[in-house]
Amino acid sequence: MLLSTAYFPPVSWFALAASRSAVQVEACENYRKQSYRNRCRIYSAGGVETLSVPIVHEGGPVPVVKARIDYSCPWVQRTKRAIASAYGNSAYFSHYADELFGILDGRHEFLFTLNARIRDFIAEKTGLSAVFRDTDVYVREAEEDYRELIHPKRENTVLRDLGIEKPYFQVFARKYGFIGDLSVMDLLFNEGPDSILYLR
Repeated sequence: MLLSTAYFPPVSWFALAASRSAVQVEACENYRKQSYRNRCRIYSAGGVETLSVPIVHEGGPVPVVKARIDYSCPWVQRTKRAIASAYGNSAYFSHYADELFGILDGRHEFLFTLNARIRDFIAEKTGLSAVFRDTDVYVREAEEDYRELIHPKRENTVLRDLGIEKPYFQVFARKYGFIGDLSVMDLLFNEGPDSILYLR
């Protein structure tokens, strides 16, 4: 199975990873804007909110592993405030927030590194056993290629195909109803260690 790197990946990304013992993460492509590589969707008091990591514009294609994070604007502080506002009242926020915010405060130079740290944190806290391996060469085609299927501008049927398209508790569901396939942090903050039961 082949996935792109993702910033706080959507639930569908982690559900695919939970369905395999090993997952390849594309490390040899060029960075692509307006994708889950540098953005995620959370459930805030106003509905769905998009959070993103600003990338330094180098001029021309940049390998995804060399896409540098732009710290010239206070995106880390804004992101932590948005997450705390959205999930501060969730059942498991206090269990994970400090460690998660520590990752964001780490001032990682590269987006790929930040994404890997977040991915590994979520995998550890949910009990996900899949082994993640970065590709050594660009993979043109793969039998199970989800690099472009999971995209913020396109709906996908991953959760339905896996037979796990179902609601779980969300803080603002009374206001807007259940919203599926948000960032996996939505699942983690609301379901905690039971997240793995949902993903499988």
